Amino acid sequence: MPSCFRIRSGYRSFLLLLVTILACAGASAQEPPSSITPSDDRQGTFKAVQGEVTLIRADVRRAAVVGGGFSRADRLVTGADSAASLKLEDGTILSVGPDSTLELEDFAFDATTQEGNMAVKLLRGTLRVVTGLIAKLTPEKVSVRTPTAVIGVRGTDFIVDAKEAK
Repeated sequence: MPSCFRIRSGYRSFLLLLVTILACAGASAQEPPSSITPSDDRQGTFKAVQGEVTLIRADVRRAAVVGGGFSRADRLVTGADSAASLKLEDGTILSVGPDSTLELEDFAFDATTQEGNMAVKLLRGTLRVVTGLIAKLTPEKVSVRTPTAVIGVRGTDFIVDAKEAK
């Protein structure tokens, strides 16, 4: 297994933090997808934010807040000792660890037909994914990219550790 995908002992505290965030948020991939009004361009909603979590859109920086939206146009950046958990429209939970940068490259979900696709780009840091309806129904339409690999989803819960490209 490539070293970028191994869970090292230094990440035990990160895993504990993720479990705490998910427990506090009451987030579950089994919950029905959240309804988003057509005028709302968000693809996800923050369920938990700890520490310094920043959203960058068109070079404008703003702090992420619980209940706030996340869209394809946003880049999510977490500081040291920081983390965030967000729920996408299909019920997918993305938990981002400390010193991470993440983008939602592509996301589409039709709540009526339950069809869609998702592509997440983890530029650096750690990410836990608990998959939602898209991955459960059509796992080939879900991927996670890092600077060194593309991960096809074949499970329902996994962790990715990405190093910055040099």
